[in-house]
Amino acid sequence: MARGNSVLDTFRSLYRDLHKRNNVNQVYYLYGDETFLIDMIQEQIETLVPEEQKDFNFDLIYGGESTSDRVLSMANSFPMMAERRVVIVRDFLKLDDQPGSAIDDFKNYFLNSNPQTVLCLIDRKKPDGRTETGKALNKAAKNKKSELGLYEFPKVDDHLLPNWVIDWTKHSHNMEINPRAAQILSQLVGQDLKLLSTEIEKLCTFVDSGREISLADVKKITESYREYNVIELKEAVIKRDTETALKISEQMLLKSNNNAGEIIKTVGFFNKVFSDIWKITRLIEKGYSKDQIKTELGSPRAFYYQYRDAQNFRFSEMPRIFESLLDADRAAKGMSTLDSPTIFLLLIKRMIG
Repeated sequence: MARGNSVLDTFRSLYRDLHKRNNVNQVYYLYGDETFLIDMIQEQIETLVPEEQKDFNFDLIYGGESTSDRVLSMANSFPMMAERRVVIVRDFLKLDDQPGSAIDDFKNYFLNSNPQTVLCLIDRKKPDGRTETGKALNKAAKNKKSELGLYEFPKVDDHLLPNWVIDWTKHSHNMEINPRAAQILSQLVGQDLKLLSTEIEKLCTFVDSGREISLADVKKITESYREYNVIELKEAVIKRDTETALKISEQMLLKSNNNAGEIIKTVGFFNKVFSDIWKITRLIEKGYSKDQIKTELGSPRAFYYQYRDAQNFRFSEMPRIFESLLDADRAAKGMSTLDSPTIFLLLIKRMIG
């Protein structure tokens, strides 16, 4: 598996198995900071019990409002006139905070679970590996014959967000999006997958099915979310076209109702742009070939465009660029006597060099 691709592959594989009812485990432990993906998996687990059977065979519990005894009692119960029951526990580790409750009570259940229950436990972290439950969880997860699945969902790396945009567009709407359009959309929106999915839904509604979503479509549909001139500004900065970049930045400020806010949003956008460039120039500096860099980054499908952007900069320039972004952010937030146009123009000149 390519490095950095695990969260995308984990989601695709698990979602597909649950959707097709293949290899359904008796226990799932889902953890990590990417709550959007975890929520999607939870929704699929909920569908394992038909709606008409949920009154007696489905329970959604929050760890801060229950006890380990209550959860285990539900998990050990047999389904009523149904194939299986589903018990989902959000904030699982908070069970440890309740009087008379302890997550170590789950140790034996992880090793000997009820075959007619799907128990799904969700939290930001997994239990400490030094605890009895942590040891049992890790042991069961490593056993190929075990009915327990342990899945981590960390945040998707910035440079792999275009992969996620492409996959989600296909997965949720059966449509294709151009890799360059996916790259720009992910840079505009950032790591919030829920917001990204909303923007993708807008695009798929706006664009005729049967044709690929283009960069022009992204420009049109994101106007309400973000002034799309920032896309042209990025192209000018990447090309080191100072004259064009300054003209665009002036127009952006003229159209904006909040110059300081416009600068802060632009700084955030370029921080994502140059984070991608920094990763690539760092590896170029180390002597990696183009193919080696692609493999090291997890083979992002927008790699051609990311690599092309990086060709115009050197690794030694990155400290200056990130310093200029930090200075502009601070100045826009009132830590300078400079006016907004001056802050913006200085930022452009310092980024281009």
